[in-house]
Amino acid sequence: MPGLLQLAGRLAIVTGGASGIGKAICTRLVQDGAKVAVADIVSTDAQRERLAAVVADLGASAHAFPVDVSKHDQVKTMMEDISVVFNEDPNICVNCAGITRDVFLNKMTLAAWDDVIDVNLKGTFLVTQAVAQRMEEGKVQNASIINVASIIAKTGNMSQASYAASKAGVVGFTKSVAKELGRSHIRVNAILPGFIVTPMTDIVPDKLLQKLMPQIALRRLGQPHEVADLVAFLASDQSSYITGAAIEISGGLGM
Repeated sequence: MPGLLQLAGRLAIVTGGASGIGKAICTRLVQDGAKVAVADIVSTDAQRERLAAVVADLGASAHAFPVDVSKHDQVKTMMEDISVVFNEDPNICVNCAGITRDVFLNKMTLAAWDDVIDVNLKGTFLVTQAVAQRMEEGKVQNASIINVASIIAKTGNMSQASYAASKAGVVGFTKSVAKELGRSHIRVNAILPGFIVTPMTDIVPDKLLQKLMPQIALRRLGQPHEVADLVAFLASDQSSYITGAAIEISGGLGM
């Protein structure tokens, strides 16, 4: 339940925080008392304005950090800027930045494949590594890293070979990193959202959604705030003995 300030005094970084699930996560973390570094790409004026608007809505607890998570130098700069602005390092990290380039295998270009892997998997690696290094060096308390994967990592999906591969990689990456960082009391978990109402699902044709609905036990799409609730739980002390988990939040899709 939001508003309990269970994350008071903590600093979170959320990549992909300017829209969709990432935006909902930022909102929920602020409601729970956290300060939030809202990170997102700003390669266009529209993206820059979107990021600024989200931070303005969140208030003084949030600051904007432009970043392309697939670029090592930009991730490094972002982490340095966060330390300057907040005068501390994050003890919560949510890797939510992600893209799709949906196309059937035989028509997929190498560039399209690389784009998805670079953002979804390489980006998760770069940000997690940068955050974990600071968490370990600073002996950050109550540290939690949450990687947003997808139910598609489990089920696969036509025209989404690159997306499925990237998100399955995130799950495997999460479990491996959880084993490494457990000795430093840093918890690392993944969540696997199903079809959530976001700009990404807005482009899915209605006829495809109607075919999909019978496969979802709850017979509806999820809402971003429902995913944010799960993230808030994993970021808090309420999940203090959970690490290396891959938790589905899909309404029963893929059972």
